[in-house]
Amino acid sequence: MTYDSLLEKYKSAGQEHVFSFYDSLSAEDQSSLLAQLATIDPARVTDIAQTVLSSSSESSDPADITPLPEESTASLLTASSLQISEWEAAGHELIAANKVAVVLLAGGQGTRLGSSEPKGCFDIGLPSHKSLFGLQAERILSLQNLLSKKTGNKVIIPWYIMTSGPTRKPTQTFFQINNFFGLDSSNVSFFEQGVLPCIDNSGKILLETKSKVAVAPDGNGGIYRALMNEQVLDDFRKRGVEHVHAYCVDNCLVRMADPIFLGFAASKSLLIGTKSVPKRGPKESVGLIVAKSGHPAVIEYSEISEEMAFRTVNSSEDLAFRTANIVNHYYSVSYLESIPSWPEHYLPYHIAKKKIPCVNLETGETINPSSPNGIKLEQFIFDCFPHLEFSKFANLEVKREDEFSPLKNKVGTAGEDDADSSRADLLAQGKRWLIAAGATFSDGIVGVEIPPLVSYVRRILCFL
Repeated sequence: MTYDSLLEKYKSAGQEHVFSFYDSLSAEDQSSLLAQLATIDPARVTDIAQTVLSSSSESSDPADITPLPEESTASLLTASSLQISEWEAAGHELIAANKVAVVLLAGGQGTRLGSSEPKGCFDIGLPSHKSLFGLQAERILSLQNLLSKKTGNKVIIPWYIMTSGPTRKPTQTFFQINNFFGLDSSNVSFFEQGVLPCIDNSGKILLETKSKVAVAPDGNGGIYRALMNEQVLDDFRKRGVEHVHAYCVDNCLVRMADPIFLGFAASKSLLIGTKSVPKRGPKESVGLIVAKSGHPAVIEYSEISEEMAFRTVNSSEDLAFRTANIVNHYYSVSYLESIPSWPEHYLPYHIAKKKIPCVNLETGETINPSSPNGIKLEQFIFDCFPHLEFSKFANLEVKREDEFSPLKNKVGTAGEDDADSSRADLLAQGKRWLIAAGATFSDGIVGVEIPPLVSYVRRILCFL
């Protein structure tokens, strides 16, 4: 687009200030700015800004929030071994028929961990020094190998890795250097979540420099637009994929393409399924999967009252609101196919007030704020849940010690959810698997690393 057409477009949206320094820029910087501005829809940004800035923060009536309906939840803590085996067998059939894909949310950098690399590259200190990406890749490879051997057919679980702008190139390079951890590179795809301009408190687009708009990733809810825009949905169709397992990169215990979860969701003909773990206690600050106004939803811990937080089920000690959200989801591809028809505000935008370096439009000086001066706009992956009926949504509760150990913090800062706890949880799991298989340990051995290529889960210890 030409300078004149872009200027008119931004004027119409009330965002023409982005051209404030255009005449003083070099020809190269002018071209760079125009190229970036051409990728942005200023009218959309203005519309989103007006919507989020004019809406008051939603306050829920606790009466509208209830635990999930009994028929929309199940638990591996209480399910019979027969039921679990049936779900697992159904999941194996879907995977063996090459109808399953895995989508990874991997847009985050390891900044909070003290690393400049993408979080998936992080080494939690295992004896093998395998990265999170390496552990997860080997779980896919292990499951492919096991089911290929069982069925006599070539089983492929395509892996789609959603990066952000800053993490895409280093993520791809990391996979190339590690030869895709044994996976066929043609079955590993990288795609990029979108970005949105950062805005000030009046809804005006911020300039990071005189020749560059300040932008930020659009949140994990950006996955839906990215699946469409990056042709991932098209690839699902070409491959015949009908079921998708999506998860976050920072969980060292995640079960890739989990057959039990897939079988559970498919047996109920779900559009979306979720996994949860029981809350550690009533005071744990964690998002909860609940029923809100008669529909599935995820709420912040702050949205429930003190009484609700401590409420138990009948006379038991089990918390009534215990379904901790771990961002581990099942999707029917038939549901994802509806994304192109979603209206702009199908998913709400959330405000994240941040310290955003920017240019003073009057002086041209760079501002490095010491307090929040602007807004990043985000969407959340779970904000589509309220559009569903409970007949098409269900949650599967799993054991925390088996499936969830998030890597959030740098060692020594929070005392939990760090590399030390992730490593300890994975090693403790390996020890439990071996004890269940009949092994004994001498005193002092706190854990064992069992490589994913040796065992996908305890029930499949390949060397025993």
